[in-house]
Amino acid sequence: MSVLVFDIETVPDVELGRRVYGLEGLEDASVADAMFAQARKHGGSDFLPHEQHRIVAISCVLRRGDSLKVWSLGDLEADEAELVSRFFEGIDRYTPTLVSWNGGGFDLPVLHYRALRHRVVARRYWETGGEDQSFRWNNYLSRYHERHTDLMDVLSGYQPRAKASLADMADLLGLPGKLGFAGDQVWPAYAAGNLQAIRRYCETDVLNTWLIYLRFQMIRGHLDATELAAEEQRVRELLAESPEPHHAEFLAAWPAAAAPGSA
Repeated sequence: MSVLVFDIETVPDVELGRRVYGLEGLEDASVADAMFAQARKHGGSDFLPHEQHRIVAISCVLRRGDSLKVWSLGDLEADEAELVSRFFEGIDRYTPTLVSWNGGGFDLPVLHYRALRHRVVARRYWETGGEDQSFRWNNYLSRYHERHTDLMDVLSGYQPRAKASLADMADLLGLPGKLGFAGDQVWPAYAAGNLQAIRRYCETDVLNTWLIYLRFQMIRGHLDATELAAEEQRVRELLAESPEPHHAEFLAAWPAAAAPGSA
């Protein structure tokens, strides 16, 4: 069994914004400002419609066999088409269980739109039983199937009023959380040319999500206390061996394992 935790980071698709709002000739920053203004006008916040997001980072935790890995797809020069292609190629290759925080509400719809934009084939992801009968009752697309577990959706009991943010859930469980970076800083960081900071932020999100998923596996009876401790220790060892500064920061912000029954 392979488990792939994923998260995306996005910026305004300013090329689309120029076409939609007739802003040819304006620089990217001005186009983005206009797009945010339109979002506030129609929705009351800066959050853009899903189709107006462009993906600049996809980070993953992969638990497969005896291995655990955390990384961001592609390198700093990889374009969006490569990132989206790599994501769906991984699903074709491993058929993992996907795990996300609000992936059903945001990450996957954006990935769908960007796959359309770049003509990315994702045969395994879109399978619903026509070619593989095992996908008939358990596929990636159904909200209530387990090939994709949207933890925010599941833990809230599918009730919009009960949904919690990843940061708030990290606080509840004593996890490191966002480490001083937040989603509203992604566009300014990208505009300043700091894609590395965005990728590192995205990796902390998937690490938090993986640790929440482990706790979820325990409360549903799929891990006992000893197994949970072993999986958490595996994460600690991965971070301790990593040369990446944000991994060391995450480990330093993560208190030692608490007694059973505590946060």
